[in-house]
Amino acid sequence: MPADGIAKTAKMEHRLHPLIAERWSPRAFSERPVPTEILQSVLEAARWAPSASNQQPWHFLIATNDDPRAFQHLLGILRTSNSRWAQHVPVLMLVLARLYQEYEGHPPYRSLYEVGLAVGMLTLQATAHGLAVHQMGGFYPDKARANLDIPEDHLPVVAVALGYPGDPARLPEDLRAREAAPRTRRPLADLISGAGWQTTSPLATRPDRAC
Repeated sequence: MPADGIAKTAKMEHRLHPLIAERWSPRAFSERPVPTEILQSVLEAARWAPSASNQQPWHFLIATNDDPRAFQHLLGILRTSNSRWAQHVPVLMLVLARLYQEYEGHPPYRSLYEVGLAVGMLTLQATAHGLAVHQMGGFYPDKARANLDIPEDHLPVVAVALGYPGDPARLPEDLRAREAAPRTRRPLADLISGAGWQTTSPLATRPDRAC
């Protein structure tokens, strides 16, 4: 991470791979361009995500800041709470899910699960390249559909900002504190059970100390 970025290593209960421990979602990005070959590598990781019957129901609409017109098209679908910082990001994406049809043997909601897997793979590959990823639900799906020629059988799922971490001092004042706040998660014991909902899993034993 650059000197002007923030390191926010996860406070682990159990050991994690460094790519997971170091990954977080900043709002402060450098305007430094992402080289084409690195962006292609990140997208290649998404391409190899698992999916039912290998149907790969994801699609990415992508704009970089070296194409201002295309970039403004994607920036324009974001809610103001996101566009005010995302305007400085070098890469914006809108991730779509092709909804499965019943005749294909999979319920429509399953494609959303698989799109999430693809974005997860993309995020880890980006982290390996020293990039940061911030996923955003704060966008206007109807505006996206109207302005970006999205097919009827595709659902806008999430917007993604991608680039190199930047200087938090460049953020609006109200966002700086959020940028520096520690990463937190609910305890693992709160997230898992045994084979039944009311069954305690032995894996839920709380560690004596964090890693």
